[in-house]
Amino acid sequence: MAHRSRLSTILIDVPRGEVPAAAAFWSKALGVPARTVPDEQQFTSLHGALPGLVLAVQAVDDQARYHVDIETDDVEAEARRLIALGAVEVGRWLECITLQAPGGHLVCVIPCHIDPETFEPLAQAWE
Repeated sequence: MAHRSRLSTILIDVPRGEVPAAAAFWSKALGVPARTVPDEQQFTSLHGALPGLVLAVQAVDDQARYHVDIETDDVEAEARRLIALGAVEVGRWLECITLQAPGGHLVCVIPCHIDPETFEPLAQAWE
């Protein structure tokens, strides 16, 4: 059965203790507000920086890096597709699957976070 997916989010992963300074920096550098996401305190949104995409600072207990999220209507099918392209599964968290792409970058496959009317025209269909 076909599923759909799209690049939805670019995350600036920052060691937890450095988040306030990093969020302030990126907010000022990009000219957008930095707002903590109410139900997900580890994220500070940089709303409006990338039209059509989410850009956020994420507090992590790891090194500074960038990673992307791909949202999909079928997390397992999208993860299988990306693994077939050369990614390797490195973890799971809630309903998300974390992969490492060739070259070492992290890719999180996540359930759709936007409404279907917005997702459908932006997503690519896969068999």
